[in-house]
Amino acid sequence: MAKILIIEDEISISKMIAYDLRQFAHEVTIETDGLMGYKRAQNEPFDVILLDLMLPSMNGIDICKKLRAKDSSAYIIMLTAMDDELHKLEGFDVGADDYVTKPFSPRELAARIRAGLRRKTVKEEPNSMVYEDITLDLSSHEVYRGDQLVPLTLKEFELLEFLVKHKGQALSREQLLTKLWGYSYDGDTRVVDVHIFKLRDKLDPKQEFIKTVRGIGYKLL
Repeated sequence: MAKILIIEDEISISKMIAYDLRQFAHEVTIETDGLMGYKRAQNEPFDVILLDLMLPSMNGIDICKKLRAKDSSAYIIMLTAMDDELHKLEGFDVGADDYVTKPFSPRELAARIRAGLRRKTVKEEPNSMVYEDITLDLSSHEVYRGDQLVPLTLKEFELLEFLVKHKGQALSREQLLTKLWGYSYDGDTRVVDVHIFKLRDKLDPKQEFIKTVRGIGYKLL
């Protein structure tokens, strides 16, 4: 459950969003005026702020900019009907964490909030690691891609963890074999290829980030 502030001047939209999020057990507060929303965000701790771009009194860009200047740690998701690159970049430039274009489904928004909170927790929790939209919980050995739990074996988890720790480096099969299976392992390096294949099948079927380095081994981009 998260404490969420919605700053949205279209009452029908804000009420609909609040209703949907409360179904996921979130605590939701609504403000329809930009300045009042900014003051509320300043004075109360919120986990997530859903921030419309066009608002009376103070627009979403200025609200986000001022909150970040005050070191707000809330996960800020911009809500807008304007689906163009410039507005997205402007939002990210002032500190927004995510961007959702209207109309959006309740499940999509709830999923983005869960993924955002997980990333926020990772920043505060040293027992976690993040690569792109993949989160590794080093305590529970769980892996999420976005909002989805991806079941990995222990060895697949260890392989992914090692790749993330050494992202950008070309790692030989021998390095991976020694590190993950130990010096006493008497098998051949094909076991590495098998585990890379399985890891790709679960996390990277298009081979977008686990790349084969010809004649060497593998690397995470």
